[in-house]
Amino acid sequence: MLDMEELKKLGEESGFTHIAPLDCSTIKLLPDVRQMCAANTCHMYGQNWHCPPGCGTLEECEARVRSYHRGILVQTVGELEDAMDGEGMIETEKAHKEHFFELEEKLRSHYPQMLPIGSGACTRCSSCTYPDAPCRFPDKTFASMEAYGMLVTQVCQDNGLPYYYGPCTIAYTSCFLLD
Repeated sequence: MLDMEELKKLGEESGFTHIAPLDCSTIKLLPDVRQMCAANTCHMYGQNWHCPPGCGTLEECEARVRSYHRGILVQTVGELEDAMDGEGMIETEKAHKEHFFELEEKLRSHYPQMLPIGSGACTRCSSCTYPDAPCRFPDKTFASMEAYGMLVTQVCQDNGLPYYYGPCTIAYTSCFLLD
């Protein structure tokens, strides 16, 4: 088991801007957040195994989360040219997912049963087998914090991690539930 300083070091080496301890008892899974997924504004609802409904019911997600006590929150903060800088947002999201995959690989040997929960839809495969065949990589995929019903700003606030870093910035946040 790694201590927080070792976890922070691994997170920084993987490229994250901020790493903070996560007390899993603070995580609240909210039906309203899950309903935002059902509105399908991202066009991923019902499109892969790790977005609703493929990732399971809120009750199933709750049971998974409650089996953990400790984790870490990780963030990638990017600077934008202006509030409408879509290219900057996409670049920051891409970097965040790269950092996420790298840290997931580093942590897996220490925490084989960890639950990685990312930002945005799972992008491990270029096309998902959902719903016709099982997930190709069930141990290397992830659902998003929102798919689990987490209000990301609240999870950050409840664990002492800022979410807003000022105008012309964007923060992508993920978590790893470790033990």
